[in-house]
Amino acid sequence: MAEAKTTQICATGRRKTSVARVRLTQGAGVWSVNRREISDYFASEALRAYIEQPLKLTNMSGKFDVFATLSGGGISGQAGALRHAVSRALTTVDSTLRGVLKSAGCLTRDPRMKERKKAGQPGARKRFQFSKR
Repeated sequence: MAEAKTTQICATGRRKTSVARVRLTQGAGVWSVNRREISDYFASEALRAYIEQPLKLTNMSGKFDVFATLSGGGISGQAGALRHAVSRALTTVDSTLRGVLKSAGCLTRDPRMKERKKAGQPGARKRFQFSKR
């Protein structure tokens, strides 16, 4: 018996302190995020739509199964990292999709990070109350 060789495309995406590792395989559009359903992991419909945006833009919605491992950060950061990783994986599959994804902003790594707390202050920007006397 000769088995059909299934190709796996791997990619990494980042946002804030979150990291997403993604494997795309030919399939029916099944999502697995940290071994859970996407609807269980991301309760918000808006976040799920945000994550699935690269696949919908490129008309690849039902063509790939997505297996993702997320770590670090919060739900919003993980959603951004997952979107970034899926976009990178799709450009590996077909390089002609790069223009569509780039113009939609899916391939740009969001550089915004939390600003560090400074010494002698209660926060990154906040100062202790000034007392004249």
